[in-house]
Amino acid sequence: MGSITVSSVSRIVESILVDYEGDKTIDYVNPLDKPHKAEVTVIVDKLLNIVYPGYFRDKSYKVYNTRTNLAALVEDVIYRLNKQVRLALPYGEEYRELSDEELNDASEDIVVEYFAKLPGVRGIVETDLIAAYEGDPAAGCKEEIILAYPGLMASTVNRLAHELYLLKVPLIPRLMTEYAHAVTGIDIHPGATIGKNFFIDHGTGIVIGESTIIGDNVKIYQGVTLGALSTRGGHILKNLKRHPTIENNVTIYSGASILGGDTVVGEGSVIGGNVFITKSVPAGTTVSVKNQELIFKKAGSRGIAKKEIEQDESWYYVI
Repeated sequence: MGSITVSSVSRIVESILVDYEGDKTIDYVNPLDKPHKAEVTVIVDKLLNIVYPGYFRDKSYKVYNTRTNLAALVEDVIYRLNKQVRLALPYGEEYRELSDEELNDASEDIVVEYFAKLPGVRGIVETDLIAAYEGDPAAGCKEEIILAYPGLMASTVNRLAHELYLLKVPLIPRLMTEYAHAVTGIDIHPGATIGKNFFIDHGTGIVIGESTIIGDNVKIYQGVTLGALSTRGGHILKNLKRHPTIENNVTIYSGASILGGDTVVGEGSVIGGNVFITKSVPAGTTVSVKNQELIFKKAGSRGIAKKEIEQDESWYYVI
């Protein structure tokens, strides 16, 4: 008889339940007093339906009249978001002492205020779309960018999450941007402030920290980090400006790392690939890495510098 039996499963269950009785944070088992991650994902998808009507149509709505369809969608999202905000508010310091009735009223006020901001969000998203189309010769049409480009999706979700962040809603903004992070490989904290005409090209591996400020007409390539110099101080650093400021009309090429809350990249600057910056850059500056020496090596031979290889280019390869 095999090892997996009814009694062995029962013993396993009991041993795990006993372990749940410890004092670890992860022992907490009540699933009904905190936001639901999967539900927040549903909300993000439905918000994208509102931002891009006709591109991400919800199949659950069969009505083709725009007003009726939008009304049903908005009511659905309001109901879902209000419930999640209500669950999230007690995790914020300013809400912990409120009564249930006060929390209910606060969540409803927040959701109504949030939806009032959506037309403005859509206006900024349009500038991002135009920046992507004008900045990428590989883009066949604007519809391709909306449907296929990860950068636009990541920046759109960030803009949606940022408004909830400004309304001081705990947890949910980060769940929203982490959903976009998982889908696109682009990690933008909802606290980051980003100007109009923002274009992320390719995007994979981009990290943008919480207190980052990005101006208008900024273009960022894959692998860029806008981060903190150090987080060893932990929560002592909370609410401090830890991440850089990128002024208007800056281009940052792939693999660049720009770190520190006092670091400002001046307007119109160009930051080259793989650059590591921890000090401010004056406006109109081009920053690049000095050409690295390439080493070429033939199997079984010593490495030789590029200047030597120019004598015989018939056999070498780069390692």
